[in-house]
Amino acid sequence: MSDTAFKALQISETEDGNYQRNIIQRQIGDLPEGELLIRVRYSSLNYKDALSAVGNKGVTRSYPHTPGIDAAGVVEASESGDFKAGDEVIVTGFDLGMNTAGGYGQYIRIPAGWALPCPDGLDLHTAMIYGTAGFTAALSVAGLESREVAPADGPILVTGASGGVGSVAVGILARAGYDVTAVTGKADQHDFLKHLGARDVVGRDVLDDPKGKPLLKPQWAGAVDTVGGGVLVNVLKSLYYGGTATCCGLVASPKMEGATVFPFILRGVNLLGIDSVEVPLAKRPAIWQRLAGAWRVPALEERARTVSLEELDGEIDRILAGEQVGRVVVELD
Repeated sequence: MSDTAFKALQISETEDGNYQRNIIQRQIGDLPEGELLIRVRYSSLNYKDALSAVGNKGVTRSYPHTPGIDAAGVVEASESGDFKAGDEVIVTGFDLGMNTAGGYGQYIRIPAGWALPCPDGLDLHTAMIYGTAGFTAALSVAGLESREVAPADGPILVTGASGGVGSVAVGILARAGYDVTAVTGKADQHDFLKHLGARDVVGRDVLDDPKGKPLLKPQWAGAVDTVGGGVLVNVLKSLYYGGTATCCGLVASPKMEGATVFPFILRGVNLLGIDSVEVPLAKRPAIWQRLAGAWRVPALEERARTVSLEELDGEIDRILAGEQVGRVVVELD
């Protein structure tokens, strides 16, 4: 079977230091060693995938490379007692699509410890509507719960709300009974966010602080921040006493310039980092079952788009330009 050919998106570095995307034919024998060979049916598009596709060495160290940090498919061959041929599985995080050939190829080979059975209640396609973005959003909401932030405590702010993580977070929070304020720079996406369950949709200027005050008027009991930078700094300044913000992104900036300790020592706020890559396998099924059950967001699923591998190139450019709304699933068949 090692000479079986399959289709994959490959990112290559050119002699002049640029990066090009091509759909090529690979062979299964070219894949890294691993206990599971999986026939990928679906993947999804995440910001990290786009960074890998343009040669970001903080995501992918060496090229040529096939991105795709998410994959859903069927086990083709197994050397693990935990899985057998024909099992439907999902893979998110770990090293998939970063330095290990990822879900933008029709086959992947991985350690068995990276895979989960497809959750009851989700098919492979729907699982990839959520993917890493949905898993990250769910971890963020679970983080708020862990600090006992309840719907009765007050409104919850979601930044970057029209993007992948943000849109899922809006939907989950609304389904869980929270009063959600969604922040977006896209004026044409207000109806989309209202459809997901946001009570209020506001522009980014709600978090402006031109004077650089150490504290701002308290407005939110909690927040799911997906962008980082100065936005996160001002979110922390605007939390109620004892409020909690989760942090999972850096599209605005990895630096928190202007941050002080005042929100922490004068209002007792909490900042929780959310990592979806290295979460231990044993902790993942419970989060996925919530996504498949009480936290499932039908309004998000209705608006998700499915594209082919051949159509993915344009979608990568769209997400890098900040134009992606909701979730994009990649079909590998």
